[in-house]
Amino acid sequence: MDSKNKLLLVVNPISGGSEKETLIQEIKKELDHYNVALQTYRTTGSDDDHKIRKIIDAKAITKVLVAGGDGTIQIVAKAIKERDVAVALIPAGSANGLASNFNLPNTVAAQVDIAMGTHFIMMDMLSINDHLSLHIADIGINAALIENYENSAIRGKLGYALQTIPTLLASDLPYDFSIALNGKTIKIKGVMIAIANANQFGTGAIINPDGEMDDGQFEVLIFKNLGVYDILKTLNKTSKRDPDFVESYATKKALITCDKEVSFQVDGEYIGNVKEVFAELLSSKLKIMIPKT
Repeated sequence: MDSKNKLLLVVNPISGGSEKETLIQEIKKELDHYNVALQTYRTTGSDDDHKIRKIIDAKAITKVLVAGGDGTIQIVAKAIKERDVAVALIPAGSANGLASNFNLPNTVAAQVDIAMGTHFIMMDMLSINDHLSLHIADIGINAALIENYENSAIRGKLGYALQTIPTLLASDLPYDFSIALNGKTIKIKGVMIAIANANQFGTGAIINPDGEMDDGQFEVLIFKNLGVYDILKTLNKTSKRDPDFVESYATKKALITCDKEVSFQVDGEYIGNVKEVFAELLSSKLKIMIPKT
């Protein structure tokens, strides 16, 4: 069989807090409509990117379907670095932050149709404190929220929502930030700084409406110090970004420092507390399948 028809399905069996065997069978059923040879890989949390890379090289895979969340997509992105391999998304994580930016349909059948289509972008990728970032990273209040969410028992968007008020009440706001980018330094008080390759969080909140994921730059968004209600609006799906609350700068490189340790997350994963974050655009891109526009 021609190599263009060889697919790899990468599944995170525990993402989103639900079993995936039913989903796997549904994907396989939809792929029966296409002339493909499919291999399935279930992530284990141990050296997954290297194992996936070996399969891709040995089987001449040219397209990977990812059934999981942002963490699973990151694993695949690392595995296919410097390879002409396309990625297609089957959202199956807790919040599906990156996938939410592509307006993907809700049914597996339609998602598989996109995966097997011809429409794609060459998406930018970032390195942030040596962590690969495809979606949105930030330091401040949202990262603290993610830290508390990861320590809670309730998954999904409800879990995020339940952690919002306790996180705000416990946080030592505002923070004193210094941001060096585009040959200048900005000193400002704020509650959060986002490093955004995408437009919106997995919750649906659009924080970077002017951003394009394939424009060769990213945005640094400074969320200034306003009240609890304004912060809640920013993290809420139904709100629009308040220009009085947010400053935005497009760049290819940025160094962010804070006078004290602040929570830091990358693509929905809490990394730790830091005083410094360095972000830069990578030269390599990620070929990702998107709906026909």
